[in-house]
Amino acid sequence: MDDVRASSAWVASHSSHVVVDSSGIEKVAETIDTIPKVNWDFEGIHYFDNGPLTVQYLFVLDALNFCFWPDKDLNYDNLAAGLKAALQNDISVFDVDRLQKYTGPELRELLKWPRPLPLEDERVRLLHEVGFELERSFDGKASNLVESCGKSAVKLVALVTRHFPGFRDHSVYKGHQVFLYKRAQIFAADLWGAFGGQGYGEFYDIGSITIMADYIVPAVLRQLGVLKYSATLASTIEANSQIDAGSEEEVELRACSIYAVEKMKELISMKSGKQVLSIELDLWLWSFGIQCPALQHHRTLSIYY
Repeated sequence: MDDVRASSAWVASHSSHVVVDSSGIEKVAETIDTIPKVNWDFEGIHYFDNGPLTVQYLFVLDALNFCFWPDKDLNYDNLAAGLKAALQNDISVFDVDRLQKYTGPELRELLKWPRPLPLEDERVRLLHEVGFELERSFDGKASNLVESCGKSAVKLVALVTRHFPGFRDHSVYKGHQVFLYKRAQIFAADLWGAFGGQGYGEFYDIGSITIMADYIVPAVLRQLGVLKYSATLASTIEANSQIDAGSEEEVELRACSIYAVEKMKELISMKSGKQVLSIELDLWLWSFGIQCPALQHHRTLSIYY
């Protein structure tokens, strides 16, 4: 994850539209004695059987975990709970031979969603990609992918991005390659959270994972006074206008969020004398954000988040 941290820091130091406010970070760190503990499945929407089927479910979930906002009624809960119900109804639903063949209407039927999904063709393509590559390299099982990482979250992210192009979340910003890897990192984080750091969720380097830069976290950081936006960017977001994927504004929103939370983590760790995990901060910020329906976030059509 050094590439994620280093490239995000580079963006933060060259940013034109988003500023990381050090005093804002310090104020947040001063008010937090310990990170409020948020249970991974605090909403009770995820499938869990403590075995390989849960790993398969999480990998499919994280392959599809992006871009809900174009449908105002659709959110992550619909995806997680819909896939959970589908699996409970038919345990073969995520077998690789089926993943390779799903159509848009069939995916909608799995989720019990009444109309086309945002970026539906891409979602189907990514399901096919997961099915074919799991069969080709991991005997059809996401659990084999996890077992091959040797309990290293960093190696798991590297394996996922090497084998599955749909997880290669990076961009070019002012001539520099920037690595963000939201969905690959969230797969490791989901395993850690679901399995309580044991079994398939045991990683000796879970502290290496950064936050997962999405729509919600930048908006929460702005509300907390950690991020400041240019007048032009602020007005674009407030008007609900789209921001192009890969644009300077979009990369800055995500990379500056990663950099800011890393700095926040360092300050809280120094203050408490205890290790603070970025994924704990991420879950806290995200849960805070989804409980604020009036929070305005940026809008970008992307398969990465």
